[in-house]
Amino acid sequence: MTTHKSRGATRLATAVADARGLLRGVLRPLRPSPYRCIEQAIGHRFKNRDLLETALTHRSYRFERHGDRDNQRLEFLGDAALGLAAAACLYEAHADRDEGQLTATRSRVTSGKSLAVAARKLMLGEFLLVGKGEEASGGRHRDSNLEDVFEAVVGAVYLDGGMKAVIRMFRRLFDEAFQGEVVDALTDNPKGLLQAECQRRLKLNPYYRVLDRTGPAHDSVFHVEVLVGEELRQTGSGRTKQEAERSAARAMLAHLVPSDDCVPSGGSV
Repeated sequence: MTTHKSRGATRLATAVADARGLLRGVLRPLRPSPYRCIEQAIGHRFKNRDLLETALTHRSYRFERHGDRDNQRLEFLGDAALGLAAAACLYEAHADRDEGQLTATRSRVTSGKSLAVAARKLMLGEFLLVGKGEEASGGRHRDSNLEDVFEAVVGAVYLDGGMKAVIRMFRRLFDEAFQGEVVDALTDNPKGLLQAECQRRLKLNPYYRVLDRTGPAHDSVFHVEVLVGEELRQTGSGRTKQEAERSAARAMLAHLVPSDDCVPSGGSV
């Protein structure tokens, strides 16, 4: 008798647990998403909200919680999807620009600095799940993390809604940036301008290499050479590798482009 009662109680408990699980599954989609403001800002409502939560999970959080997911794989996917979306939108918006000019514009619009700015406008840093150490070091608002989480969100949008959803998101967030905004290309993005000019004039791509690094570790100077083809080469120096590359790009532009022709005929890059 006791055995029958015990079995009956076990079955009842199992049935109740199953019913609660089923009820949670039914009610979960009806509850407002804590990320609704992000969905509204990017113009995409997730069918699978777990994708967005994964996109907002930094590897430090996964490590400290011994979790099984973070946003690194979505970041990889989002980087590729973002590049394609930018290319498609620029191709449609600028029929008067050649390949080099489109490439330079895409590089500027999707640069790490640009993505970090977009992430701040979406307040992604406020929603980013980070570990205690990363939090203490200011990682929540670090540009590199913001760039990564933005790309991860793009990857999540791609998996949830396809390429059309990514393009809609891109247009919503970057419309002003690729609709012909005029910038000082030489100072804003000399590497992008050099890329455009090399494509337009020579059908070649510039190649950068570090020649030397001088000075102490805390105050070193990088010396970089840029090569175009087998004969054209210029050098530049700077406190960082990127700064040195920009310096070399300016030197090559001065060699290739007359001072009154710094901006390609398309009007902006």
